[in-house]
Formats: sequence, structure tokens, C-alpha cells
Amino acid sequence: MSFLKSSTTFTRYRISDPVPSSLWPEMIPLLRRNSFTDIDDLPEERSAGWTAFDDILDLDFSRNPVEKSHYVCFSLRLDTRRVPAGVIKKHLALALRVEEDRNREAGRKFIGRERKKEIREQVLFKLKKRFLPVPAEFQVVWNTAQHLVYFASTRPQMLDLFEELFIRTFNLHITPLSPFELASSLSGEPELLEGLESSSFETSTGK
Repeated sequence: MSFLKSSTTFTRYRISDPVPSSLWPEMIPLLRRNSFTDIDDLPEERSAGWTAFDDILDLDFSRNPVEKSHYVCFSLRLDTRRVPAGVIKKHLALALRVEEDRNREAGRKFIGRERKKEIREQVLFKLKKRFLPVPAEFQVVWNTAQHLVYFASTRPQMLDLFEELFIRTFNLHITPLSPFELASSLSGEPELLEGLESSSFETSTGK
């Protein structure tokens, strides 16, 4: 997801820990230490890491500035390689047929469980090398003045991945801001919201 589009969905976070002033000069080295690793030529199913805000190919942050006024901007890139289940089923059946023919010639009657597992792993390894991973970008905007972080996704799996990588990179804990917490912080009088029940913000109509 991109903040550069006309519309987007995002999750707002507040940084829970004190931010040391020594962090800012180390921003680029910290991002590089946890930058994205390309898996086009590897059999890995998934890879995630930081890239430049407006260029997912800039993995060392040498082409695009991270600081933009009092904001720090970068992206979380996630590449996922998926082999269709039908393709796996077909090639596994072909591999097992070849193994059965070899067993028949050697006088063996069946394929053992461990051998079947080994054949499946070999088939998956070969197929993964033939399917390129699909890249996805989720941009991050860090308001350093207000200690707020905006992440361009609301998917629970992506939020978990982002939070884990953010903590690992900066050693700072972040807390997602719910509508209630946001209203509380903006009102300046959180006691006014005590006793209110949360809402799903959905409406229904009946006839």
C-alpha cells in the first residue's frame, strides 16, 4: 500500500519508549542492517525487510533520502513465492510414478514414508526455482516530532510483521492507536470517554 496514492488504508502507531537522540544519526545503518534480501535466485518462499520509500529496488538507501522535513520515510517490502497447488500435485504425481517404476525394476513393492517426504521436498525445491516471488510494498511514515508512525496496511498479518521488524530494528516498542485511544489523546480529557463502549463503526438497515 502506498501513501502516494489518492487514497489508502493505514494503521497509526504511537512510540511507547523514549526515543534517544543518538538514534537519528544511525537511522540509515539500522535500516540497512534489516533491509530486504532478494530471493529471485533463491528457493525461499518469503522475504521481508526495509527498502527506500519511493523505490523498492533501493535496498541500501543510497538513492533516496530517508529524512523529509521532520518525517522519516521508508517502506516494508514483502516478496512471496507461491506455487499453485495444482502444479505441485501434478509434478509430485509424476515424480512418484518415476519412483514406482524404479522400485518395480529393483523388486521393491512400495515407497516408504520418508522417501515420499524426500521426493515431495525435491519437487517443491525444483518448482520454487521456476516461480518468481511477487513483491508487495507497504510504506512507513514516521512523524519524529509527535512520535507517531503510520503504516500503510490494516491486515493483521502485516501488522504483526511490521511491529516485529520495527522493534528489532530500532529497539523501540510501538502501540497501535485505536479510535478510542486517538479520541482520548486528542480531547485532552480522557475521563470524558470513561464508560463508553467500543463500536465497530458499522450501520445496518432493516425493513
